[in-house]
Amino acid sequence: MMPLETRGRRRRDHGSATLEMAILAPGLLALLAVVMGVGRTQHAHQAVESAARDAARQASIARDPATATAQATSSAQTALNREGLRCSPAVTVNAAGLNRTVGTPATVTATVTCQLPLSDLLLPGLPGSVRVDGRFSSPVDPFRGRG
Repeated sequence: MMPLETRGRRRRDHGSATLEMAILAPGLLALLAVVMGVGRTQHAHQAVESAARDAARQASIARDPATATAQATSSAQTALNREGLRCSPAVTVNAAGLNRTVGTPATVTATVTCQLPLSDLLLPGLPGSVRVDGRFSSPVDPFRGRG
């Protein structure tokens, strides 16, 4: 049998754990939502950086600037679709390196910009969007023929 003081204390504390959980649960859920939102935003930044890297590589193997831009845009869209991001990327290619004479070192730079809806990144139905940019430079083979 329990002593009388222990029984009385136990009756006074009855339900306090439930009350503490009711007070703490919304804060913990909000913290979890913030952590998930930051993680998804970081994933979007990495995906756009990866798309810029793929776009620059595709552009660097093209023989002329027009083909470089077309291949870079296609590559960036494919990379973003693979990562599950819904955006139409704006791809800018600086393909001036393709106009240099054969035998000289050159680079091609691709910049990918995406306007991502916050409802995809954080909470469904959340208005607004965030702009995510990625940029990468890739070397052009100095001994490859150019257009």
